Amino acid sequence: MWDKLEEIERRYRELEAEMARPEVAADYDRVQTLAREHASMQQVVGILGECRHLRDSLDQARAILDDGSDPELVSLARDEVERDELRLELLEDRLQRALVPQNPFDEKDVIVEIRAAAGGDEATLFAGDLFRMYSRYAERQRWAVEVLDSSQSDLGGFKEIVFEVRGRGAYSRLKYESGVHRVQRVPETEAQGRIHTSTATVAVLPEADEVDVDINENDLRIDIFNAGGHGGQNVQKNATAVRITHVPTGIVAVCQDERSQLKNKTKAMAVLRARYLDRKQSRQREEIDSNRRAQVGSGDRAEKVRTYNFPQDRMTDHRAGYTRHSLPALLDGDLDDVIDALAEQEQSRLLKAQLA
Repeated sequence: MWDKLEEIERRYRELEAEMARPEVAADYDRVQTLAREHASMQQVVGILGECRHLRDSLDQARAILDDGSDPELVSLARDEVERDELRLELLEDRLQRALVPQNPFDEKDVIVEIRAAAGGDEATLFAGDLFRMYSRYAERQRWAVEVLDSSQSDLGGFKEIVFEVRGRGAYSRLKYESGVHRVQRVPETEAQGRIHTSTATVAVLPEADEVDVDINENDLRIDIFNAGGHGGQNVQKNATAVRITHVPTGIVAVCQDERSQLKNKTKAMAVLRARYLDRKQSRQREEIDSNRRAQVGSGDRAEKVRTYNFPQDRMTDHRAGYTRHSLPALLDGDLDDVIDALAEQEQSRLLKAQLA
């Protein structure tokens, strides 16, 4: 790690020297490019300087302990060593975290898409449970939740629900939820008490601003139609539902939850941008790793990231190898420990890649 840190510090000093050259300072675009790279290293170099200063202080205190000629100084040095060793440990932990590249979308709002997969009616009820879990988690974080589009099942669950979560750091926490979620329990519709296995897929997309994606309006087809409620209820007489299709990619976004056509169009466009950005990012990742799996998969029972086992009151996240009990609390939004375990695993992976 220290070789990598010295390399970063050397580059940091090179950038400072280059930006100070008159011919470079006169080139605005060049200065901006160098300044961004310089700023990305500033935190690491600053913490590295603190570590060095603390190490020097520790060396001096240990030299006094080794000398041992002045009992009063030895006592003071011993206290200083204990204090500074703890501070150094904390600083080195901060240094490792600073080395991990930050996801530029971590502070973004998100669009979450939950779809019932394998399991019929029970899968739609499970999709509804997941929606409530994320809604309650958002409430605990003081984030806002707004449904953009939904399709209810006859039993009150969801065949599909798309919703927005607005709040600082929403993507940084919820991004780990993408994938196939599996539930094992006795369905409400099961008369003989048999345990069923069902799945729902979750996709978490960072909400894209217009500056994040360049979508040509001429490539869009916008269809307006009558919104219809569950079971034929609350069908609006006015055409307010909006379907937007990005013709070159075939990406479609629908919104019909608002009574205003303009509001539905705005929301549908937000979903379209998020899906377009996700596809763009996926293609970039595939260029780096041709074996990358899609974030959701087909929804088959075997393709799970997490299992909710009701008979044993147990949740297992298969990516982090993390298990906990108390499913009612989990489904009521008590998710922080699970997300923390996944975040720690991801940080460790990124740090190893950074140091490789």
